[in-house]
Amino acid sequence: MLGVVLAVALFPVLGWIGSSIPRNAGAVEPADGVEIMVETNGTHTGIVMPIVTPEVDWRTIFPSASTLVNGQLPTHIAVGWGEREIFLNVPTWDDLTAATAVRIALFGGDSIMRVSHYVRPAPDENYRPVTISRAAYARMATRIEQSLAPPGPDGSRQILRGTNPRDAYYDARGHYTLANSCNSWVGDMLAEGGVEMGWWTPFAGGVMKWIEKPQPG
Repeated sequence: MLGVVLAVALFPVLGWIGSSIPRNAGAVEPADGVEIMVETNGTHTGIVMPIVTPEVDWRTIFPSASTLVNGQLPTHIAVGWGEREIFLNVPTWDDLTAATAVRIALFGGDSIMRVSHYVRPAPDENYRPVTISRAAYARMATRIEQSLAPPGPDGSRQILRGTNPRDAYYDARGHYTLANSCNSWVGDMLAEGGVEMGWWTPFAGGVMKWIEKPQPG
């Protein structure tokens, strides 16, 4: 019990230290590349990407990417990876039971991928653009796809429904833990894409501090 208490107490400090050690130190945005965004709601982060580029057509991977949004075809998707029960059955923190919280803290849980759909998202403090090279974007896209569970025998993936009815959810690979969190997954994907990023980013702030806010105007 003492070990658990110490681990919980030290976790924020270790998270701050781990997120402050850079990967891809000194990375510079290319003049020509793919513009993505890094989004946050203060707790979770995600990666916003154009649905179709020469490197990848996400419609072939996520069937929900062809679903209309307010009568329009989406232009971008945002992907995030996280704990299955939280994404599917816990709409707000008030709905999180003590038993679920303790289970995740001690043992973790199964993973799932959440996909949101946007029409021409505008940059702001919570949607920060960054340009990466086309080769790096292709690597990142491959790594994201590798985080998904294999498709079914017919080559398609089942769309699951969760806490946000506007989002789609897909079975994923990997085991979620506090150390291997939704934000550390985003940090790993961005690092794969050549973005300067902390070595370990368990918290949203540890990801977002590496992504510059867009300049006004």
